[in-house]
Amino acid sequence: MKLPIYQIDAFAEEAFTGNPAAIVPLDGWLEDQTMQSIAEENNLSETAFIVATDNGYHIRWFTPSCEVDLCGHATLAAAYVAIQFLQETRNPICFDSKSGKLFVSHKIDVNKKTILTLDFPVAEYEEIETPQALILGLGKAPIKTYAAADYLAIFSSEEDILQLTPNFSQLQELDRRGVIVSAPGKEADFVSRFFAPNAGIAEDPVTGSAHCLLTPYWANRLDRTELTAIQRSARGGALTCALQGNRVLISGHATLYLQGGIYI
Repeated sequence: MKLPIYQIDAFAEEAFTGNPAAIVPLDGWLEDQTMQSIAEENNLSETAFIVATDNGYHIRWFTPSCEVDLCGHATLAAAYVAIQFLQETRNPICFDSKSGKLFVSHKIDVNKKTILTLDFPVAEYEEIETPQALILGLGKAPIKTYAAADYLAIFSSEEDILQLTPNFSQLQELDRRGVIVSAPGKEADFVSRFFAPNAGIAEDPVTGSAHCLLTPYWANRLDRTELTAIQRSARGGALTCALQGNRVLISGHATLYLQGGIYI
C-alpha cells in the first residue's frame, strides 16, 4: 500500500523554521497501531491523518509515542495540504476531532501568501500552587502557575524564558500533557516555550494548541483581544492571536518542505 505524505513547516514563511508536521490524507482509517507506527517512523512532534467527510475532514493527531486530543500546528498544516493538494475550496475548512469541530479559514495577505487562521476553543484555566516537580523541572520558580490541560508557568522576562534548561525527567513526573512557560516579549506581546516529555516531545517548536491557554491569559492581563506572539524555540515561530468570546483565533503561514509516499 502506498499513502501520500506531506511535510509542512507550520507557522513559518520559509523552510527550516516553524513547526514541522506530517500530513497523511486517507480514504479510510488505518488500524490505530499502524498510524502510531507511521508517527513513530516520522519522528516529528505530530503526524496528522485526515479523512474527507461530507462537511470537511476528520482529523487525528499522533506524536511519536501517543495519540493526542488537540494539535494546532498540524491542523494548520492539514488545511494547507487540503487547499494546495486536495482542491479544497471551502472557507473555512471544518475538521471534526476529539476536541470537537475545529475551523481553519484562509486568505491571501499583502505579500500574496496564504495566511491560515485556526478557530479553536478557549482553554479554561485556574491559578494553582506551583508543584515542586515543576520548579525542579524548570530549574527556576515561576511568579505564577496556572493549570488547564497543560501547566502554564509565568515568568518576569523574555530572558527568563530563553535561559531555562529543563530537567525533562522531573517534568515527566507531572500529571498534565505539558508545560508552557511564558513572559512579556520584546518583539511581540508575549513569548513562550512548550515542553511535553510525557507526550514524547522534549520541546515543541511552535504549539498552536498552547495558545488556546496563552491567548485568554495575556488578553486578560494586557486588556487587549488581539495579540502578537513568538515561540522562542530553536526553530522559532510567529503567531497572531485574537480572543473572540469562547474561541481563540490563531493565525500564521505554512511552507511545503516535502512531498512523497509511504509504503506499508
